Amino acid sequence: MSNIVLQDVFIIGLLILLAVPLGIYIYKIMSGQKVFLTKVLSPVEKGIYKVMGIKCGEEMNAITYILSILVFSGFGVLLLWLIQMLQGFLPFNPQGMKAPSWDLAFNTAASFVSNTNWQAYAGESTLSYITQSMGLTVQNFVSAAVGIAVLFVLIRGFILTQKKTLGNFWVDLTRITLYVLIPLSLIVSVILISQGVVQTLSPYKSVSTLQSGISQTIPLGPAASQIAIKQIGTNGGGFFGANSAFPLENPTSFSNLIQLLCILLIPASLCITFGKAVKNSKQGRAILAAMLILFVIALSVVTFSEQNLAPHFAGATVAGNMEGKEVINGVGSSSFWGTATTAASNGSVNASHDSFTSIGGMMLMFLMQLGEIVFGGVGSGLYGMIGFVILTVFIAGLMVGRTPEYLGKKVEPFDMKMVCVVILMPLLLTLLGTATAVMMPGVTTWLTNKGAHGFSEVLYAFSSLANNNGSAFAGYNANNPFTNIIGGIIMLAVRFVPMSAVIFLAGNLANKKFVAAGEGTLSTSNTMFVMLLIGVVLIVGALSFLPALALGPIADYFTHRGI
Repeated sequence: MSNIVLQDVFIIGLLILLAVPLGIYIYKIMSGQKVFLTKVLSPVEKGIYKVMGIKCGEEMNAITYILSILVFSGFGVLLLWLIQMLQGFLPFNPQGMKAPSWDLAFNTAASFVSNTNWQAYAGESTLSYITQSMGLTVQNFVSAAVGIAVLFVLIRGFILTQKKTLGNFWVDLTRITLYVLIPLSLIVSVILISQGVVQTLSPYKSVSTLQSGISQTIPLGPAASQIAIKQIGTNGGGFFGANSAFPLENPTSFSNLIQLLCILLIPASLCITFGKAVKNSKQGRAILAAMLILFVIALSVVTFSEQNLAPHFAGATVAGNMEGKEVINGVGSSSFWGTATTAASNGSVNASHDSFTSIGGMMLMFLMQLGEIVFGGVGSGLYGMIGFVILTVFIAGLMVGRTPEYLGKKVEPFDMKMVCVVILMPLLLTLLGTATAVMMPGVTTWLTNKGAHGFSEVLYAFSSLANNNGSAFAGYNANNPFTNIIGGIIMLAVRFVPMSAVIFLAGNLANKKFVAAGEGTLSTSNTMFVMLLIGVVLIVGALSFLPALALGPIADYFTHRGI
């Protein structure tokens, strides 16, 4: 156990060490300052604007910014759906993959455009190389960039005064992709290739096994390039069906460490960016501290639960619950990855979450149900957490009888309405989706398990769909028309409705005057506020999901004595 603790401390320390310079770099990109890549990439950036007919100086108001995102994302859904449906006629399809069903293609398109990357298919048996690279990988880049762009809009809402414009979506999208996501992905891709992750356009290979007369087909493809951005952009969609538990996607301990860091790197860095942008680094550090505390609590529960086996296995010689886990990763790395991928809006897995103990699986589920604000997705995690910050400020203001304010902007009724949309939308769709699914006549045929664990599989699936996570318990057969269609609609709604609310919130904040802090102004950067923020997050999550968790993993724990 001590080795696991040391490993966890090392990874978290390395994460913070890398997050600080990257956060400062992203701030410079956001504020239009020159960086070390400017000389190389500036001509490319200007060329993109010229081809697209974009004038950098033209800014958008909230409605125009939202419409730009919706049009761009809607076109992305349509294009990705068409690529899948036509993949049988397109090049770079050496295995002759045919088109998936229309509902699965819709679900996949909605999934990758919404940065969810929920997968009701196995990539190596369903999608061609061109669909994986020109379809899914492209959306991994742009969906991540959209999330960061919306965070930039919210930050501008705090730093601008009496202004109706919030920047230009096309400029934000281009700069984030060009200066942040592509360079990081290139570096990580090369590292992964060096570790043995495949990157080729060659057909699948048939090899002879040690058993005489038996051959095995080894799936190949341009995997490393997609895996890099799937982790960096908190996308999470695996090139292969087993995701990062597959040896050609995550072959070594070092590749596992690199991918783990990538899952949390940009979400952590953006806290530093936020502090720099609002000219108060303490604000960014306070949010990062709240995220880290929640993360460490969840990691401790998951690791303890997986390391200390259920009573059924008392006296076993294995080191913890190794069911569904790769030996090379063990309990420690699998627990850290599971916590990271559900705390962030990533969803990639290096172990089967369905094989985690009842309490370990419950904690992974609960991290998603909090709204993916413990680090969360790139951009979306931080603006979701800022929503909770504003809610906390509002509650504190009611307690002391003062008009609440945050970063010099008064929090008014319209602001709270938008915050409620951001916080409640994922929560409501999780519960509604789960309730609808369990009432479907054929639901038992979609499940590997019955009873409380079967309900946990359904609850986990819709917690994942309604929070843009994408991971699964692996016991839920998701490739059915109901889940494909309803799940696709949920993923799009939970992505773009809260996103629109954040932009409207930013527009309202930017139009306000700046209010100087006074003696009665609540400090939002001290330890007391961090603890209050954590309390509000946990109370909202517990009040919303405790009954559902009691029917699922908690009942499963008492039924099967902790397995």
